[in-house]
Amino acid sequence: MSNSEDLLKRRNKAVPQGVGNLGPIFAERAENSIITDVEGEEYIDFVGGIGVNNVGHCNEKVVAAIKEQAEKLVHSCFHIAMYEPYIALAEKLIEISPGDSDKKAVLLNSGAEAVENAVKIARLASGKSGIVVYEGGFHGRTLLTMSMTSKVKPYKYKFGPYAPEVYRIPYPYCYRCPYGKEYPSCDTFCADQFSHWFIGNAAPENLAALVAEPVAGEGGFLTPPPEYFPKIKEICAKNDIFFIADEIQSGGGRTGKMCAIEHFGVEPDLMTMAKSIGGGMPISAVVGKTEIMDAVHPGGLGGTYGGNPVSCAAALAALESLESDGVLEEGVVLGEKLKNTFLEWQEKYPIIGDVRGLGAMIAIELVSDRENKTPAADIAKKIVGDVFKKKLLLLACGNYGNVLRVLVPLTVDETTLEKGLTILEEALAENC
Repeated sequence: MSNSEDLLKRRNKAVPQGVGNLGPIFAERAENSIITDVEGEEYIDFVGGIGVNNVGHCNEKVVAAIKEQAEKLVHSCFHIAMYEPYIALAEKLIEISPGDSDKKAVLLNSGAEAVENAVKIARLASGKSGIVVYEGGFHGRTLLTMSMTSKVKPYKYKFGPYAPEVYRIPYPYCYRCPYGKEYPSCDTFCADQFSHWFIGNAAPENLAALVAEPVAGEGGFLTPPPEYFPKIKEICAKNDIFFIADEIQSGGGRTGKMCAIEHFGVEPDLMTMAKSIGGGMPISAVVGKTEIMDAVHPGGLGGTYGGNPVSCAAALAALESLESDGVLEEGVVLGEKLKNTFLEWQEKYPIIGDVRGLGAMIAIELVSDRENKTPAADIAKKIVGDVFKKKLLLLACGNYGNVLRVLVPLTVDETTLEKGLTILEEALAENC
């Protein structure tokens, strides 16, 4: 087997530099929350494949389902010869989606593809073209989803021109309120402003949908107040604007519920899902109200690989593990543990300006001084590098690059978790 040095040379020769990497690590195998590289070194995974491995690496049920399905049918294209796993997964996703409305689901390959299709459906069903997204949001890297994504570097830089009819509103970033307010005395002023936003930005008669991450992932794990999305949904409904919940990173049990929007008591008109619903296999979906989904003509939705039978089998197993094996409950306990730990650290280390998130989707924002809330992107970058040297995989996020996010598998064992947290705390202490 090739070693890391050989593989790095081959990688640099065959793969373009535009494909970024956390570090020179080449995974050979993984189990639960540990990745073992080709040198036999073990890394604690606080990244989880960027929110994909909620049920752990190589979950036994997922692996067994993949093997069983691969021996029967790997691919036929659902448009040509239908198969039960596609239907079963669509039924399951409808079942776990919030709200009592009749729903249907279409299966796809990636998060970006799900967002693209949600926009297509909303535009056709509404007869309108405008799309409202949030500052700080991330929705993908295709032309449309890149246009919807907020952060310029590295995601959009010099890739224009971008798709038209995409409008932005401020995300409820309570730690750095764009309106200079404070919660809760603000009475979610930011949500009420959406009604006034129409005047100078886009008429609601031209807006098909608002696309919202219930927790803004790449934007820094921003978490709105509980009253926020109910107000936004009400404004959307009054103006015949579809509310689309982008659950690609926040779904799959990450926040202690199957879908993060459940925390807000809101039923989306459409919802995108991907990442952890597949247990590591590539699959995504759009789930929506039947009257909206059925507005699209036959042949208007789909794709060659969408709802691949092996990926469907893996997704069904991953969702079963979340529900039947108590993983969802483990995630709630993990989230409380992480939150309490980070709040304790905030008392000890002045570089921690804010602790936020829902469930086990939690992050800490680093600042060089708390009074001015000056973003400490350089410190965040250094900490990511420091913990990597100690075999902990961690990523930063946020528009300023100063937020450390934790997406450790919900199934992480206590010993591994404590070891990872110790490494992270040591790095924080060293960089204060």
